[in-house]
Formats: sequence, C-alpha cells, structure tokens
Amino acid sequence: MNVTMRFAMLAAAAVMVLPLGGSVEAQQNNMSFFVTSVGSGKGADLGGLAGADQHCQQLAAAAGAGAKTWRAYLSTNAGAQGGAVNARDRIGNGPWQNAKGTVVATSVADLHSDNNKVTRANIMDEKGNPVKLRGDTPNMHDMLTGSDLEGKAFPGNLNLTCNNWTSSTFGSAMLGHADREGIADTVYQKSWVSSHMSRSCSQPDLVATGGGGLFYCFAQ
Repeated sequence: MNVTMRFAMLAAAAVMVLPLGGSVEAQQNNMSFFVTSVGSGKGADLGGLAGADQHCQQLAAAAGAGAKTWRAYLSTNAGAQGGAVNARDRIGNGPWQNAKGTVVATSVADLHSDNNKVTRANIMDEKGNPVKLRGDTPNMHDMLTGSDLEGKAFPGNLNLTCNNWTSSTFGSAMLGHADREGIADTVYQKSWVSSHMSRSCSQPDLVATGGGGLFYCFAQ
C-alpha cells in the first residue's frame, strides 16, 4: 500500500469518527437529568440544599452540561430556614432526559405519575454510566429525597431529611429506589422518590441499607 493510499484511508476513518464524537457531546449538552456519580462523602450532610445544588452543578459542568441551572431533587421540612421546600417545586417544568437522550418525564405531573420513565433502564449518572442497582455489587439503589410519593416535604415534626441535609449524625432520610423496572414492577411502583427510611444519616448506614448518599439532579 503506497503512502498516498494509506493517508486517504486514515483521513476517511477520521471523518467517520468525528460525527460520533460530536453526537455524544451533543447528548451531554442536552442532558437534564442524572443521578450523582458520587455523594458528598459525609453521608446525608450535603451542606443543605445549596450544597446539594452545587454538587449537581459541578458534576454537570465536568460532564459538559454546566450551562444549565441544576437542582437537587430534595425536600426540606418546616425546620429549615425559610420553611419547608418541596423537591417537585425546585426542578423546573421539564421535560427531562438522561445522558443518552431518553426522556424520563415530560412535566412535573408526568414525573410523579405512573407514566414516568425513571426506571432501571434509564438511570445513569452525569457521565452516562449505569448506576449500581439491586443485583449489582455494591447495591446503591437508595437515593436521598426526603420526600413523599408526590415529591413533597413531610410534616415538620418528622426529621426525614437528616436535619435538612446538614447532618450525618441526627435523624433519618426518606429514600427512593432508582431501579423500578416498569409499570408491572408493583414492589417498586412509584418508589423512585419514596420507598423507605434510612437507618441513620451516616455514610456507613446509608451504604448498609443499599445506598451511598447519591441523589437525583434535574435541570430547571
């Protein structure tokens, strides 16, 4: 093979690769929903809502989607400064799609209905990597939400937000399961947002019950 022909083949191969790379970058830019690839490292102490939002923003920026305003899907109770906050009220109007372009919900109402696509098949982190769910090692399907099935805050006398995401030692957290497998999965129905309480707010206890201090992030 002469030098001219070899160069032509290499150039053609490069042209074939470039659109694929551009496509991946475009998908990342359009991403508006993900699960954090890592938690705070301090259990459910996220630095409050502001700290959790910043974590979402930083992870999104590192993945090429930092131009959007990102919010953590977390509620706080009446004990928080400024009063209770509902997770569903923080995340904009939708629609939202994951790093691969799959739309998980078209609106807030859709997100909190049986029609949502927050299922095992569509759960991935900001890099487009799958999250370790039930059946994987380690199982990290528990997501911090502090919310009821409608994405709303619990009454102020219930500390299900680990002192409004500022403590790794006090209270408990309401957790959602990230691995519902469709409408027929009645055990995990709607449980992406509200499934069970954590053992405590510490990192070891979150891990022990099937989590890792991860949470959902949505672009407004």
